[in-house]
Amino acid sequence: MGKLSMKSEVIEYKDGEVTCLGYVAYDETITTPRPGIVLYPDIFGIGNHVKNCANKLAELGYVALAADMFGGGQQPSTLDDGLKAMEGVVGDQAGWTSRAWAAVDALTAMPQVDASSTGAIGYCFGGSTVLLLAGQGRPLAGVVSFHGGLGNMPPFVKGSVTAKVLICTGAEDPLVPHDQVVAFEKDMAEAGADWQVICYGNAVHNFTNPEADGSISPAILYNEPAARRSWAAMKEFFGEIFA
Repeated sequence: MGKLSMKSEVIEYKDGEVTCLGYVAYDETITTPRPGIVLYPDIFGIGNHVKNCANKLAELGYVALAADMFGGGQQPSTLDDGLKAMEGVVGDQAGWTSRAWAAVDALTAMPQVDASSTGAIGYCFGGSTVLLLAGQGRPLAGVVSFHGGLGNMPPFVKGSVTAKVLICTGAEDPLVPHDQVVAFEKDMAEAGADWQVICYGNAVHNFTNPEADGSISPAILYNEPAARRSWAAMKEFFGEIFA
């Protein structure tokens, strides 16, 4: 494998009148269009964890765009502020959908991206976001939700979930309880989706984020084995889709 030449930058894109500031990473040594993946952050916006994941996706040969779901590059600094920012988005489902698709459109407009080969991943709030998109019928090859909420989603109409779906969730996550997982599995089966759910033992919420040290809540805590195994599952998932 040749030497990587990583490029990362902040780009502006629009959702209606709102200016969003996304973080893009890709390998400049690849000269042909390649698959692109949008990353949807948790309620704290585009922080170090999401940027690092975007960089890792770029190292795998993808073009990665971390989406700005709050506009203006906002990064809430407290849990309360993050929850308020999230509620301001999810309270308007049409607006939530528009904000999420704006990032996909920005990614597919990049000359480095093969617009016919796109996927999405999301963390927590972002994990719910990718599932919202999966049921919209627009072309996304696959979506991965890391410890995303599985409740309060719109009904999945049979045949509407055209994206392949991978759920990576903590078996001990009190914010995504087992009955919510079971109900989601039932919805996916009834929709005729191509789906899989992996539950990681001893893992709670936000298990992929090394910065989650339990100080906000004991239910929000990094788990290295679960983080490593779920990333490997994602790699295999997209490797199959984009082979």
